[in-house]
Amino acid sequence: MPNKQLIGIHHVSAITKNARDNYNFYTKMLGLRLVKKTVNQDDTSMYHLFYADERGNPGTDFTFFEIPVVGRTYEGTNCISLTTLRVKNDKALEYWKNRFNKYGVQHEIISEVCGRSTLAFKDHENQRLMLVSDEKNVGVPGGKAWGKSTIPDDYGIIGLGPVELTVSRLERTVNTLVEVLGFRKKHTYQSSKTIHVYETGEGGSGAEVHVIEEKALPREKAGRGSVHHVAFRVKDNIELKKWENKLTSLNIGHSGIVERYYFQSLYFREPNGILFELATDGPGFEVDEEFEELGEKLALPPFFEDKRAEIEAKLQPLETSK
Repeated sequence: MPNKQLIGIHHVSAITKNARDNYNFYTKMLGLRLVKKTVNQDDTSMYHLFYADERGNPGTDFTFFEIPVVGRTYEGTNCISLTTLRVKNDKALEYWKNRFNKYGVQHEIISEVCGRSTLAFKDHENQRLMLVSDEKNVGVPGGKAWGKSTIPDDYGIIGLGPVELTVSRLERTVNTLVEVLGFRKKHTYQSSKTIHVYETGEGGSGAEVHVIEEKALPREKAGRGSVHHVAFRVKDNIELKKWENKLTSLNIGHSGIVERYYFQSLYFREPNGILFELATDGPGFEVDEEFEELGEKLALPPFFEDKRAEIEAKLQPLETSK
């Protein structure tokens, strides 16, 4: 049977130098909920923090690996160059502009990008971010803002919007998106550069990848404030297995299916070197914590529980209880 279309964006994972400062910005400034405080399963000496809507619905997770020794980011090409976050409407952007002014968050003016009202800004580590209004959006629905945050419900962040890629060879990335992953060309628009838009599933803000070709720059050197990878949504592990078989049949190197406990994953790099992940929608973050207690304690998958004491000893304490 053929592969079903990918549903949309599942999560974006980035790098931070300091988990405490990161937690303060994304929960207290942006009002996201920390739905899982866990560790990088490939290196359990570092935190892996998941920020999202009220319960970490697929398509709302913005995650961070803490690497205390990481250096600065040297921006360039062949990278994920922008992460966007969805809000309900244009009015919400006015709220955020005023909030950023009040607290000294670096930001640009509200402007229209690809037919949507947007507000570009940066976090304390110069992570490249943009708020995107859903007022005119149709397609994959957003999540539900965390009602107990400091942000009024009408203005809260409801998920991830389009992800922007900057690449040195446009045709290589486009071929992967279209011929391998089944994305379709939506349109092209002009910003400071020509941006090519591809979408999957129901389309819309939660299912778009925007691609810029930039040949002149060197490859980006990742550091604090850079993005590690983007993940796309797959319904379940049956579909994920089909994707594994497809990549194998195309002789595309991949990780094989990896059990992440909260979802299953499959990783590969597109030809310009950007790391893509395919991730299942479930089972989700409530598999080991109650909804009301998400993110309050260090959560470890069962296969790490026998090493809990050893893992905790390597981590700096991070207080996240409500």
